This record gives sequence, C-alpha cells and structure tokens, in this order.
Amino acid sequence: MQDPFDQKKSYILQEIASSVLDASPKGTIDEPCWPIIQTINSHPDMVTTSSCSGRVSVFLEGVKQSDAVNRSIGAKGHEGRWLFVSHDPKELSGWYNRMNFEYVSSGFQIGASTRYILFKFEPLILHVKCRNTIMANRVYQAAMACGFRESGIGTNDIVGIRISIKLDIPIGYFDNQIFKIMVSEEYLQLATKLAEDRFAENFRKLQQLERSMESLRVLSAEASSHIETKEERRERKRKEGLERQRLKRENDDKNSTSQVWSKLTK
Repeated sequence: MQDPFDQKKSYILQEIASSVLDASPKGTIDEPCWPIIQTINSHPDMVTTSSCSGRVSVFLEGVKQSDAVNRSIGAKGHEGRWLFVSHDPKELSGWYNRMNFEYVSSGFQIGASTRYILFKFEPLILHVKCRNTIMANRVYQAAMACGFRESGIGTNDIVGIRISIKLDIPIGYFDNQIFKIMVSEEYLQLATKLAEDRFAENFRKLQQLERSMESLRVLSAEASSHIETKEERRERKRKEGLERQRLKRENDDKNSTSQVWSKLTK
C-alpha cells in the first residue's frame, strides 16, 4: 500500500504536469518558480502545494459592511478586484498610463465605507508539504537561514516560506464608478521604483533559497545511495526520536507561554 505522503505527492505532480488551471488569479505557475519547484519536487520527502514568485498589483477593495464592528480591513471579497497585476518587473514601466485613472488633488470623498485603491508588492511565497516533522524542520531552518523570517510550520507538516519585503500603499479610492487617484504621477513613479527594487531582492532571495533546497536534495540522494547498517539505523532512529521530543517540548513551551499570557491579559 502506498504511503499517504507518496499518494498526495503523486496527485500534486499529476496536477502540475496537466494543463488544468490552478486556483490562483493567474491560473498557472509563475515562470521564475519553475526551477525551485522542480528542485523541491525531485526530493523524495518534499512537494510544493502552492507558489507565487512575487507580484505587483493595484487592488480595489470590496464593498465594506455597514456594521463598524464587523468591517474588515482590505475587503478582498464583495466585489474587490485587481485593476492591474504583474509578476514581471519589465512590465511595470508606465503602468499607470494604461489605467483609466482620474487624478484629484482636493475634495476627497472619504468615509467609513470608502473602497480604497492600493498599490501592492507581494514577495515570493512557497508552501512545501513534507513527509514528516523532521523534514519540515529542515526545510524551515533552511528557509530561515536564507532570510525568509516570516516562515513557519503549519498543520500536516506544511512549511510556509515567506519574506517580509512587501509594499501596501493607498493611492486613491473608488467613487461613483470612477477610480480617483489622490497622488501624482511622480509619486506613482516612486512607488514603482520601490517595487522594482523589491523585485530584484525577491529574485535574489529566490535563487539563494533554490541553492539551499538543492543542497537538501543532494544530501538526500547521498543518504539513499548508502546501505545503512543495523547500528547506523539504530543511531538514526535514536536521533530522530530525540528530535521529535525536542520539537514537542518547544511546542508545549509555546502553548504554555501562550496560556499564561492569555490569563495575564484577561
């Protein structure tokens, strides 16, 4: 009977190989992500579940609820939509000239229900499902060593690899079916330059992460080519057991600290 992880990985690889569109707004894997996806998926204990190489977007918030208590920031649902999206920095030059914007310098109609227009840069994000907690911890440590400080291990040994170099700038609002921009074209040029700089750093980090994932793949290949003796297997199992105990203690300590903090803040 096939291992559950191997079953899941086989299904994911079939999906990637097919021409079926995925659930992302773009519908396909970003070209810059292909090398690292192939590296990760060639490792027997890892598989990618989602990815984004980084993007610049101009986003119109959705219709906000009138209830101030339940009003959400960002409002992605309720008619929220992208006005412009690009995963390629070469497409950014003069993007605002291709938009149906109206520039305003006064008389702003802003209130609790205002739908803002946001200029955003969102960096690389990868989700990697691992065979077990030990492999997930190795991936997490490799990502952290490459500077992906927002990374974390979630349920089912899925590692979310993230870096905090994003931009989220309000540039206008939606009023009476008009996209009203409250900043000048010069300011949009500045915001675009900031996004281009982040794209460059983003791709540099992506290459660094790919090299780190390749190192994990090579180590795995070398280990699998070695015929393990009974003594080596016993020692490996001992170390894996100690590592699981260490991770459990860390998790228990975090939960305990969280509970104490919760009591103190009540």
